Amino acid sequence: MRVMLPITKWLWKDEFWFPPGLTWEDMKETEEIRYPQPRHLLLSIPFTALILILEFVFKRAIALPLSRKMGLKEKVRKKVSPNVVLEAYYKTHHRKKPAERELNGLAKQCNMQPRQVERWFRSRLKQDQPTLTEKFCESSWIATCNMISFVVGLAVLCDKSWFWDVHECWNGYPHQPLLSSVFTYYMLQLSIYCASSITLGFYVKKDFKEQLVHHAASVILISYSYCANYLRIGTVIMFILESSTFFLDLTKAFNYAKWHRTSEFLFILFSVIFIFVRLVIFPYKVLYNTFYYPIEFYPPFFGYYFMNALLMVIQLLSIIWSCLIIPMVYKFLKYDTMKNDVRSDSEDSEKDKEETEQKEAKY
Repeated sequence: MRVMLPITKWLWKDEFWFPPGLTWEDMKETEEIRYPQPRHLLLSIPFTALILILEFVFKRAIALPLSRKMGLKEKVRKKVSPNVVLEAYYKTHHRKKPAERELNGLAKQCNMQPRQVERWFRSRLKQDQPTLTEKFCESSWIATCNMISFVVGLAVLCDKSWFWDVHECWNGYPHQPLLSSVFTYYMLQLSIYCASSITLGFYVKKDFKEQLVHHAASVILISYSYCANYLRIGTVIMFILESSTFFLDLTKAFNYAKWHRTSEFLFILFSVIFIFVRLVIFPYKVLYNTFYYPIEFYPPFFGYYFMNALLMVIQLLSIIWSCLIIPMVYKFLKYDTMKNDVRSDSEDSEKDKEETEQKEAKY
């Protein structure tokens, strides 16, 4: 504890959170004015637990019956034949496939062909992956959370002056009172991101690393902006980023249920909104705002650079995802079909590869 005290004292230095000349003493709550306090973030812990419970109930009481009504059919997964040597390697190497040099050694130990060992590992990995029903339930839940968050954000911001005139985000900063509606929106967003970060590793994603970085940056950004009272610009950022994401999860859900035309329509809708929001509105309405407007009211300090650095991380990820989405839209418009969505986990590619190998093994 004594070791942690200097670190904690350093972490909460005034210059890390407020412009020069302002301290935490200036942000103390009074009977007349309520300001955001770091201790408020602790409320996100029970809220996160509540969201995880609601997720469990939603998936079993709503999403699962819905998947059956939509005609979602599971593919039969063949269990791999027991093999002590391969199973031990699979578990000790954290479910990774063996490299080429290790493949031959394992094949000799098991008296198998290297291709057979490779197929065994592919089947074993697929056996641990979530089923289509589980993926459908996960996408349905995330889509529902994002839609609720979007609606709440719209209700909170529609009558706020700073939403329509971003210059107002800095007027009077940091002495901007904490509104109950803004507090509710912040806690909702922070709890959803925390809960999503906890469950992220349970579902295989082709862009898992990017999603992890995005979630980490979002949680840090929400927490920091709350403590530093960047609430006005924070609410605008959260609302803009949430304006397209639920379309993607709806796309995934319908894709898992094999409602291809609906999935394709939603994907095109998502792509148009995502690219416009992330590559046009976000840089113009947010990044330009956070880079240029604040210095009209106070000199740059640590919080100015830190917040803009996190926003640039989110913008970079948006560019990476847009580079993946645009070729898919082009192929869809050209061939009127969309296969192997890079943003969802499809078993079709693995099945095709396995069938090809089985045909080759016959010759």
